[in-house]
Amino acid sequence: MPNLVNRLLQQEYKNALGSARGMVILTVSGQTMEQNETFRDQLAEKGVRVRVVRNSLARRVLAERGFEVGADVFAGTVAVCYGEAEAAIHAAKVLSKADAKKIGKLVVRGGVLEDQFLDAKNTLALADVPDKNTLRAKLVGCIQGPGRSLVSLLAANQGGLVRLLQAKNDKQGAAAPQA
Repeated sequence: MPNLVNRLLQQEYKNALGSARGMVILTVSGQTMEQNETFRDQLAEKGVRVRVVRNSLARRVLAERGFEVGADVFAGTVAVCYGEAEAAIHAAKVLSKADAKKIGKLVVRGGVLEDQFLDAKNTLALADVPDKNTLRAKLVGCIQGPGRSLVSLLAANQGGLVRLLQAKNDKQGAAAPQA
């Protein structure tokens, strides 16, 4: 039977990780305090929370959510970055920046996005996904493009006619004697 501390921690992990739509699981070891604070500040800007977890308890909580995570993912000192679905994308972007790679002490082990478990490679691939506002702008551009083309096409005939009449008027006006 687990002791009281483990049960309380497991309940706390259930509350935090149980409702998270996006997670990045990574190994954190050997960072200086300054590097750790910089990393956490970059994540906190977008609402991503970071928690160092006990491996067995975190595996148990993820198993209750339906994710069978291998022991290789939860080995060593492990932290979980969690929050909304965009949290996993932002965490992957932060971890793929040159600063984080230069430190070399943050190793991505896996992640969760929208109830799908991702391996380390796919988790890092999330860094290439644009943020929500960029996707919205691209979608609006796709929707707006055909309408704009149609309006331009319809206006081109009338505009051409007006330019032709104006050119004819200018030509006649130049040929007519001024009184």
